[in-house]
Amino acid sequence: MAILVMAAISVTAQDHNMKGKRGDMKDLSPEQIATLQTKKMTLALDLNESQQAKIKTILTKDATARKEKMAERKANKEDGKKVLTADEKYAMQNERLDHQIARKAEMKSILNTDQYEKWVKMDSRKKMRGHGKDKGEKKGKRSSKE
Repeated sequence: MAILVMAAISVTAQDHNMKGKRGDMKDLSPEQIATLQTKKMTLALDLNESQQAKIKTILTKDATARKEKMAERKANKEDGKKVLTADEKYAMQNERLDHQIARKAEMKSILNTDQYEKWVKMDSRKKMRGHGKDKGEKKGKRSSKE
């Protein structure tokens, strides 16, 4: 009886409806996403009005493209498309890297030197989230217990 009570408590104590940031944003339109991202950047980088307008157009374009790619991937998954070939993977990564290079150049032309340096730091932290030393240490501890 005590085991059943403990199991019930542990199951109800866990939040099964947790949503990440992307889960919250997936229902928003590309314009709404771009507006929120622009405002966050304005707070972090102290952007002026013209910088905000330029960055918002870039972010709106990106959010629209992201929504289209997500819909395409979902359609491919529903159609039961097989795993991507090496050439398709290469093309996708090449396209993504070209986009990142273009984005960096655009941001460099819009932001001043201090703002650009802050943006690069913010961007690199965002990309490295979850890839740090701590993650590897946790895996090691977990695997040694199993």
